[in-house]
Amino acid sequence: MNPIFWFRRDLRYFANEALIEAIENGATEALFFVCQKQWQQHNCADIQIDLLKRRVAWLGQALCAYGIHLNILEVDDFSAIPKALKHFCDQQNTQLVYANAEYELNERQRDQHCIDVGIQLELFHGDLMAPPKSVRTKSGEMFKVFTPFKKAWLKQYEQSHVFIPSWPKPALNQAPSWHVPDCLHSDGSSQKWPVDDDAIASVAAHFVESKCQDYKSVRDIPSIKGTSGLSPYLALGILSVKQLLAQLQLNYPDILHTTERPEFCWVNELIWREFYRHLIIEFADLCKHHNFNAKYNAVAWRYDKQQFQAWCEGKTGYPLVDAAMRQLNQTGWMHNRLRMVVASFLTKHLLIDWRWGEKYFMQKLIDGDFASNNGGWQWAASTGCDAQPYFRIFNPITQSKKFDPQGDFIRKYVPELESVPIKYLHFPHDYLASTQSTHYVSPIVDHKEARERALAAFKV
Repeated sequence: MNPIFWFRRDLRYFANEALIEAIENGATEALFFVCQKQWQQHNCADIQIDLLKRRVAWLGQALCAYGIHLNILEVDDFSAIPKALKHFCDQQNTQLVYANAEYELNERQRDQHCIDVGIQLELFHGDLMAPPKSVRTKSGEMFKVFTPFKKAWLKQYEQSHVFIPSWPKPALNQAPSWHVPDCLHSDGSSQKWPVDDDAIASVAAHFVESKCQDYKSVRDIPSIKGTSGLSPYLALGILSVKQLLAQLQLNYPDILHTTERPEFCWVNELIWREFYRHLIIEFADLCKHHNFNAKYNAVAWRYDKQQFQAWCEGKTGYPLVDAAMRQLNQTGWMHNRLRMVVASFLTKHLLIDWRWGEKYFMQKLIDGDFASNNGGWQWAASTGCDAQPYFRIFNPITQSKKFDPQGDFIRKYVPELESVPIKYLHFPHDYLASTQSTHYVSPIVDHKEARERALAAFKV
């Protein structure tokens, strides 16, 4: 019986080992489930759903050229998938389905329910370099601190050259056309992000070949394009970690055992991504938004809806925080340094539950990724695994002066401060009062008082 391939968040045909294995075993049918209600339950951003739909539509046509038909099945949520998948398999006279594993709790339960109805589900680990439970302490446990995890991860792979299997099928001379179903209609909100392989490969190659050397020195400056811009493609599996590491090794063959190189700084971020995924595999309660460190269950969070709304809208009175939140709201993306700054501000200055911020990010980010988002928020809130110590509280004014020294980023997103001299820009309220300007909001909290309040709350 010929297998079927099930696309999830692995929306690529190049460097997709599970798909290649399915094809080599005779697969000519693939499928993708549109689960609008499930996406809403998981707080998927509209802009990310738009990017996903555009990519699936592109993928359907691309696969068609190789004689592989992509079927789009529309269901409400994960609970409807086992029955729908079983019906589709019966129609195709097979029960064998190849797919890449997803590690969040709901996704793992969905897969188990599919197995329970008789589907033979063959899962690959295409979203990870290191398979689950392969990076362990000497006692066989999951690491709870990043640096030892990284050292073990590197020891496992530093002598390896990442192998990318070749695409097995020649293109057809006359490829049939593929009709894009109505459920993949795009609202165009993600149009600034290309979805075709040539454009994405060009972006990745340009970063690896021309920008990666400077990543370490410029990655914290939000006014310049110093990051890779690849995170939305990693989040949807349009690119894989293995692809990116293979490309890095072509340019820097010793990259995995020369951690002093500036280019390794980006590899370090990819290993953080792996670390957070291994954590949600090991500790399923993270998928229920529980604190990783249970002792912080005693923190008395404030649930101030008015201050939370001010944070969401970029109206806190702290220019860098406001610029960052407006960037998120306007573009669906936020610079990584600023994600830390605004998360620290929400959880420490406003003492608002990190879960509110985690949810808001997922609802807005084009690169929303549960494992990394949860890990990042718990890091900032000091509740997570290998988190920032609770007594380290980002000063948003100092961060502003350090990472946006000329105010280029602030002026772009907070135009009401455009004429404020740089001397006053990072906290302009005394200057604005002296000029009787009322165009910018007053600070919703005093930094010193907020810091003392956070320290007292966390000491409990």
